[in-house]
Amino acid sequence: MKVGIGYCNKRDAFDSGSTAANYAVRDGNINKADLAIAFCSGKLVHEEFLQGIKEVVGDTPVIGGSTIGIITNNELSYKGQPSGVAIFQFDEIKYQIAVVGNIDKDEKLAGFNLTRKFSGKQEDKLLLMFYDSIKVPAPSTSLPIINASPPLIDGIQSTLQSNIPIIGAGLIGDYLFSSTKQFCGTSVSNQSVVGMLLSGSVNVYHCIMHGCSPVDGRYRKITKIKGSVIYELDGRPIVEIIDELYGDQRWREQHPLNLLTIGVNCGEKFQYHEEKYVNRLITGILPDGNGIGIFEPDLEQGMEIQFMLRDGNMMIESALNNSKNLMKKINDEGKTPVFGLYIDCVGRTAAQSYTITEEAVEVQNVMNRYNIPLLGFYSGVEIAPILGKSRGLDWTGVLTVLAKDK
Repeated sequence: MKVGIGYCNKRDAFDSGSTAANYAVRDGNINKADLAIAFCSGKLVHEEFLQGIKEVVGDTPVIGGSTIGIITNNELSYKGQPSGVAIFQFDEIKYQIAVVGNIDKDEKLAGFNLTRKFSGKQEDKLLLMFYDSIKVPAPSTSLPIINASPPLIDGIQSTLQSNIPIIGAGLIGDYLFSSTKQFCGTSVSNQSVVGMLLSGSVNVYHCIMHGCSPVDGRYRKITKIKGSVIYELDGRPIVEIIDELYGDQRWREQHPLNLLTIGVNCGEKFQYHEEKYVNRLITGILPDGNGIGIFEPDLEQGMEIQFMLRDGNMMIESALNNSKNLMKKINDEGKTPVFGLYIDCVGRTAAQSYTITEEAVEVQNVMNRYNIPLLGFYSGVEIAPILGKSRGLDWTGVLTVLAKDK
């Protein structure tokens, strides 16, 4: 297995695609491109970007899509129009690609139909999956409507072998929650799910970076919710509760909120272990001020949640420690890492987290220490296993490393 990484930040979409792909071919000394994973700024014309890549790799399948920013071994940017491409040359690794549309009509059916297109095998190691986060873009007077990851994952797991990890992302192209697009092998689409089932001589490792802690340890029950909008907790307007937490109303101008998330403890109640929490990004307050939006419409009335504080220092420490521990595990098991994919929440950028440094730099440093090709991108939703079940996550970073036997 050979991997090359390319990066570009140009306004011309075709030039950006061809430049990044050329860099990737040279970087990996690729003789025959078998697969490309690519992401580009939502500001670029995706069809032209894809054509630029295909100018270099021909009919090689390309999967990926919209992003806000790109992370590689040497680059990290969410300004301008960044793009990144990873090109693979496989030896004993096999893959299948499947695409379905109409995720905005029925997420669970889309997941079910996706896995039906695969011919499952015992040696399957990973389902890498990308989908459009945005169901309905945010108009100037309201919040966006989001495609939900839980029913999508449920649809996939209803037919997929239970031991295969699902890792992936809900894509987002800008902070305005505009429409997103996807690279679906040979074409560009939207409201789609693209999946790649990986099998053969490859080992898959992953870790999840966190960085949130409970504000006060208190559990609050959702008493009024509709879709992705929470109206009341414990019978009180949630907006008034957040006013009290902040001590003023200035948070109401933030879209999304900078410091506060909604947390669900998947472990034992009153026992804080960050790796057992699922957090939901708060997209902002409703125009009428009666509720707040969250980035996933998966919470229900009667559920208990906690307000979580996004801790920049904890986030950076988590990125460093989890990356180092993952590499130690790979080394201890006698494997050789060959590629790293970092899926990073858009809320974890220094600009959104008010940190001096980028947490993704810690991942870069660890990958560079081991000379591992790295492609990362910023997402709306991250998907990875927690407590044995793949889940949609927010405000996390998911590092996946492919390794071969020594």
